[in-house]
Amino acid sequence: MKTFNELNIEASVLKSLAEMGFESATPIQEQAIPTALAGKDLIGQAQTGTGKTTAFGVPMIQNIDPSNRSIQGIVIAPTRELAIQVAEELNRIGQHKNVHTVPVYGGQDIQRQIRALKRRPQLVAATPGRLLDHIRRKTIRLEGIRTAVLDEADEMLNMGFIEDIEAILAEIKQEHQTLLFSATMPKRIQNLAERFMNEPEMIRVKAKQLTVDHIDQFYFVVKENAKFDALCRLLDTESPDLAIIFGRTKKRVDELTSGLLKRGYSAEGIHGDIQQSKREKVISRFKEQTTEILVATDVAARGLDISGVTHVYNFDLPQDPESYVHRIGRTGRAGKKGQAYSFATPREIDHLRSIEKLIKRKIEEKAVPSYSDVVEGLQETAVEDLLQTIWTDESKKYHRSAEEILSKEDAVDVVAAAIKLLTKEPNQAPVKLTAVEPIRAKKSYGGNRKNSYRGNRGGGRGKGNQGRNDRRGGSNRGGSGGGQGRGRTSKNQRKFTR
Repeated sequence: MKTFNELNIEASVLKSLAEMGFESATPIQEQAIPTALAGKDLIGQAQTGTGKTTAFGVPMIQNIDPSNRSIQGIVIAPTRELAIQVAEELNRIGQHKNVHTVPVYGGQDIQRQIRALKRRPQLVAATPGRLLDHIRRKTIRLEGIRTAVLDEADEMLNMGFIEDIEAILAEIKQEHQTLLFSATMPKRIQNLAERFMNEPEMIRVKAKQLTVDHIDQFYFVVKENAKFDALCRLLDTESPDLAIIFGRTKKRVDELTSGLLKRGYSAEGIHGDIQQSKREKVISRFKEQTTEILVATDVAARGLDISGVTHVYNFDLPQDPESYVHRIGRTGRAGKKGQAYSFATPREIDHLRSIEKLIKRKIEEKAVPSYSDVVEGLQETAVEDLLQTIWTDESKKYHRSAEEILSKEDAVDVVAAAIKLLTKEPNQAPVKLTAVEPIRAKKSYGGNRKNSYRGNRGGGRGKGNQGRNDRRGGSNRGGSGGGQGRGRTSKNQRKFTR
């Protein structure tokens, strides 16, 4: 396995990769980056979760002229969520070269996108229908395109986007490079490659199978509007030492972090909008366990290697099953056991089954803890704090008062009263999160569904069936990330110093 330093990558891009925590290239990156840097067309047959975005993002950004503020590259992706994730990662890779990427997708006000495009980004990550809409409005021009990327081409075929893709590629008149990535190569995708690509080099990479045998995995079937309360009940009953909570979007991470802080937990959030300096400080506090809960998007959590994480919570299921393996792999390190909990809405059960198929293991369903379970869990935390105080000899200066009490009262009654004082009622401060659309299993897109998944070309309001697929996933509106809770004291103080 080669390092990125061995792949002829320029210094500004290497600096970004290092800050993202990337050192060694994955197989698809090791093969694709040199090929694409040489200017060749490329077909990469690889599953999601193999590092494809970096594989095309590095050469794409390296070939950009940062002084030219016209659009020089496009990435076409099947879903809104993937377009957002790709844009986030490209912005991180290109940050030290002053290369900016804008996501464009249906379901978002098109005027907002036009304003973003007027800031003259060099790259656009887009869903097919909305991209074609912008091309026809002339708010996106393709005359300066140097590189066109088709990400998850077979998925776009299944969703009925193939005609849109052909129309987009036909609009690029000048010589350019085309990079196509697909898990499978059906005949229609082969025909697309023959028509629009110039002697592409084929690279085939199998997804790396990661073991998850040492991680206990559970899931809960919960309605979208009940997930946050369910999460808090789990945190109170499990009392994790260090936990990572995954949200699907930047806005979700911001709202989750704010909600956890409101309920008294020690939490901070990271996502693609967080400045590198702040991200490093957040991660440092998490490593030092002064912050006990880290809320993150998939992109922001890439490259994290933190020992001592006891629990991972998938507040939102990941977009693709492979990301599930990467997420829960944050716990159970160095031979230790880990706990992974996932929340699935009733409409996401099929997607959960696809995750089970990938890991070749059933994930156990559990019931959300009841209120009495929470109280019992908080009592156990209080007992742990009480015993910890005894074991560390911090209670000796109170011995005289204790002896006086015990001379008058029953010892069991005294200990019970101490536990009662340490056990606080669960914080039920109202928290409201913006709902996100459920993720459906990929198999549900089979068959002829072309009309249902046409892009939103009619003004960006996303009515009816227009742009249905483009509206999948969560909002990309985010704040500046979460704040920090209190420093680490006892678990009981952590949860109940309001």
